[in-house]
Amino acid sequence: MIKDLLQSSPGLGNFAIFFILGVILLFVVLGFVSYAILAERKVMGFMQLRHGPNQVGGRWGLLQTIADVLKLLLKEDIIPKMADKPLFILAPVIAFAPSFMVLATIPFTSRFQFADIGVGLLYYIAISGMTVFGVLLGGWASNNKYSLLGGARATAQMISYEIPLVMSALGVILLSGSLNLNDIIQSQTHGWNILRQPIAFVIFLIASTAELSRTPFDLPESESELVAGYHTEYTGFRWAFYMLAEYVYLFAMSALITVLFFGGWMAPFGFLSFIPGSVWFALKFCFVVFIYIWFRVTFPRMRADKLMEFAWKVLLPVSLANIFLTALIKSLFF
Repeated sequence: MIKDLLQSSPGLGNFAIFFILGVILLFVVLGFVSYAILAERKVMGFMQLRHGPNQVGGRWGLLQTIADVLKLLLKEDIIPKMADKPLFILAPVIAFAPSFMVLATIPFTSRFQFADIGVGLLYYIAISGMTVFGVLLGGWASNNKYSLLGGARATAQMISYEIPLVMSALGVILLSGSLNLNDIIQSQTHGWNILRQPIAFVIFLIASTAELSRTPFDLPESESELVAGYHTEYTGFRWAFYMLAEYVYLFAMSALITVLFFGGWMAPFGFLSFIPGSVWFALKFCFVVFIYIWFRVTFPRMRADKLMEFAWKVLLPVSLANIFLTALIKSLFF
């Protein structure tokens, strides 16, 4: 349906349809954020032999996250007296906006995608890199030493891990011969990239975890050292924007990994093709989200110096070796 609209001439009707679909996607993502938080709490509770939320909304705590969001909306919005007020207000928006923009290029099914552009993967990487400005500005504008340290850590971490992230994706690009996400999915007809590029998958998963600032790479907001890091001074709705950006990126990165390494909407075996592609995409997507939650429960937080060493001394050389190995295999056997 979306691709048919793309081929039609632009106009107010076209704009209205895309606007409505964008709003619908926003509500879908907000629903995911609400219940991804609940799922994370539940999975963590199960793995740590406790119940997790089980009061608000029945025995499963289905309304707990909604109650938390309502509480945030009703809390007082405090701006520190010595903060840079314009930047303090703008920073959460700068952090959140790119997280929603990158969803435009994700192909959820063969017919549902907002922007089928030739360099979809490049678009995702370029736009997602803009979030670091919102994080750094939030830390600096707060006029708080803990916030500034958190913002500096986040900037160094995101820039450092962006390099092995892109390098690992180059192996996938070499095999598919395209930056278009639909072409990357089609190139996996005879085998998913997780089987053809296992080293790239491991590097991409680790680097993406660092990009999301999730455990064990949650140094920018390590509570034991920096109170809450770059958003220490934020309260209420503005703080919620930072949390929203984090979980929207969890949605986007899980969808991107599904596309790059798990064949997107395609069935694992031909005889299962009767099941809709949206179902396959959702199942693979949920599996990747579960891996991120599993990481949070399992691994301890890394030291800041070890974090940077791991990016530059381990992931970067291994990702370069993977590119060389992929190019060699492709030239010899394809």
